[in-house]
Amino acid sequence: MSINVPAKGNKKLEEVLKRVNNSTGINTIWECCNVNSVKRMKMTDHGKTHFAIVSNIALKMLRLLTEKGIEPSIVKDHGMGKEDAEVVVFLASVLHDLGISVHRDNHYIFSVPLASQVLPELLKGIYDERERTIVASEVLNAIYSHEAGLRILTLEAGIVRVADALDMEEGRARIPFEQGKVDIYSISAMSISDVSISAGKEKPVVIQIKLHNEAGIFQVDELLKRKIAGTGLEKYISVVAEIGEKRVLKKYEME
Repeated sequence: MSINVPAKGNKKLEEVLKRVNNSTGINTIWECCNVNSVKRMKMTDHGKTHFAIVSNIALKMLRLLTEKGIEPSIVKDHGMGKEDAEVVVFLASVLHDLGISVHRDNHYIFSVPLASQVLPELLKGIYDERERTIVASEVLNAIYSHEAGLRILTLEAGIVRVADALDMEEGRARIPFEQGKVDIYSISAMSISDVSISAGKEKPVVIQIKLHNEAGIFQVDELLKRKIAGTGLEKYISVVAEIGEKRVLKKYEME
């Protein structure tokens, strides 16, 4: 399986995408992330599928925002282009959880040096030394900042944090749920049937979340809301949740 994102004519993004997919080191780290998250901790998948979902959501959000004239930080602060912002968002999306290969605790800190090791090869020949340094710095900033509660300094970092939180559909929670992990996190995640991102009228981005039942509100109001808070994207994003009537759990016994 390869990660696929719509490059839409962005040649820099096309080349970086190819290099990521062809990197044995990155793909192996993703495998190690899943060993820790799925096998050892009974968490949701944090391997290639997670990074594919997050990168596609992040790029879609970035493009919706730039179409409305909202300027990425790498453009505003460094005079680079929108295509470079797409490279930053993509790379931060696929590298943000590398630290889980070390440990889930403080993984955002471990992700920074691991990403630092692979970024030079991913960017070599695409950018000159100055631009390569800027892009790498912006990627590392977004990687570090993806954890809720940390200060967001760039538009790109805010996008990656929110995109990470939007990988929440029920199929993503099936592994821990089927392994017997029954708590508010797994039940609420199993209650999310669909997540979609589209252009809005009042705000540039509309996030529509379909829930099987009210349990999914925990994912939206507690987890997603906490991820969006402080990103600077609050004024650009509208979140709408629709509730259905499907039951996830028939019986619960306290252990």
